[in-house]
Amino acid sequence: MSEKRVAVVGALGRMGQMVREAVRRDPELVVGGALERPGHEAVGSDCDGVTLRDDPKLAFAGADVVIDFSLPESTLQNLAVAADTGVAYVTGTTGFDVEGLVQLRAFSDRVPVCHAPNFSLAVNVLAWLVREAAAKLGPDFDAELVEMHHSAKRDAPSGTALRLAEAVAEGRQQKLADHLLLERAGDVGARAAGTIGVQTLRGGDNPGEHTVLFVGRGERIELAHRAATREHFAAGAVRAAKWLVGRSPGLYPIEDIFGL
Repeated sequence: MSEKRVAVVGALGRMGQMVREAVRRDPELVVGGALERPGHEAVGSDCDGVTLRDDPKLAFAGADVVIDFSLPESTLQNLAVAADTGVAYVTGTTGFDVEGLVQLRAFSDRVPVCHAPNFSLAVNVLAWLVREAAAKLGPDFDAELVEMHHSAKRDAPSGTALRLAEAVAEGRQQKLADHLLLERAGDVGARAAGTIGVQTLRGGDNPGEHTVLFVGRGERIELAHRAATREHFAAGAVRAAKWLVGRSPGLYPIEDIFGL
């Protein structure tokens, strides 16, 4: 069976290096393209047997699938190229606005796409547990989430925190937008029934922590995930890339890939 060729966006960045390492460890995959920002000093050099490019058309040529952890604007630009050339796309980019998500979905009409805020198997199992807990505990338990990431993270709250908040809403059969609360300051009054609160912390080099609290009268449940490295994010993205190659166009949820 021939190896599947993976193009890596941000190939020399922190996540890009981990993705390339995960690809190298997988006997079914090979690095088939490497992309960096225009003007990067290493463009034109060798990168795992391919030439590092700053043009996605060149970087994706011959690739079967792209893995991208970058920024919303660049992800949409690169996804447009992938859609034009028929290359599957896996992205863990967070921070999209509503219009950006609409564009991403439109590209998935042309190529298979997996977009997830977190590719850790454990985090996605956590989301499953949160959904089940919310359904079983019901409205008598208040839901609050706390997330912490490194000081350089640009979007807040994290995409994973929002996904976990959505899992709470799903378990309660609510619409998240009607219950999400991202800030408390001043005389805010008593907590509104059904609120799903999310608080954001930033500091140091923390790869990511998420804690979901279900707080009742005299008792509470805490479900948490704490990342010590980013390697599991890369491993999950590589697993998704293998699964996505050869699929029909569409936007595939990470739950399908992990069997949740």
